[in-house]
Amino acid sequence: MMRYEAKDLNYKGESCGVHNWITDEGHSFYWHPDWLHIAEDQTGLHAKQQLDITDDEKGTKQHAITAIIKHLNNWMVDELEKHTEIQDQAKLYDKD
Repeated sequence: MMRYEAKDLNYKGESCGVHNWITDEGHSFYWHPDWLHIAEDQTGLHAKQQLDITDDEKGTKQHAITAIIKHLNNWMVDELEKHTEIQDQAKLYDKD
């Protein structure tokens, strides 16, 4: 099974303090230094994943990247669990 890694994210830059990454599949994620989460929109209102930071830490771009990767990998596992036929096909290919 494929796992997302930081190299799978394309950084699109920063606008008004909001940083944007996009995957090759077209999933966009946004983060602003004041947010404690990554979001699916530039306003930050649709949070997708909390940053893994302690109360005394301030979020960084690296925290945001880690949160995006965690979100994508959790999403992939959830999707596979919903579609057992994909799991069955993967097992067949794995035997080859």
